[in-house]
Amino acid sequence: MSFHASALTGSKPEQYAQLLEQARALLHGERNPVANAANLSALLWHALPRLNWCGFYLYDGTELVVGPFQGLPACVRIPLGKGVCGTAAATRRTQLVRDVDAFDGHIACDSASRSECVVPLFAADGALVGVLDLDSPDLARFDEEDAAGLEAIAAAFLDAIA
Repeated sequence: MSFHASALTGSKPEQYAQLLEQARALLHGERNPVANAANLSALLWHALPRLNWCGFYLYDGTELVVGPFQGLPACVRIPLGKGVCGTAAATRRTQLVRDVDAFDGHIACDSASRSECVVPLFAADGALVGVLDLDSPDLARFDEEDAAGLEAIAAAFLDAIA
């Protein structure tokens, strides 16, 4: 299969709508969570500007374990409730962190990261699947429009692996 992502145009919500369409096409017909996380990480990495890490942490029944990603090597295990990723998983809420230095308990896997957006991933039955994590070297890189767009893409991922 050959996949060609097209350039995103328009407002940020319009760009996320285009990215969601590309994500759904990429995920179509594949149920394997690792394969889909790998391809989705690559799609987001190449489509979204100013990222220094983009990927998944998957829940192993005890803690979050690094999954497919793009960027520098990362922390391998994150306990629930710790750092931005563990907080997203424990609270079941997207964490939009404009300045990671202001986030109490931030885990600095990459010292260049300045802002972060983490979307928790829960199956239809409520079981924790993991988190989708994006980091940027820019302060305040992510806003509510990014969070909403990434939540929609995370939902497409969850639909594909259901």
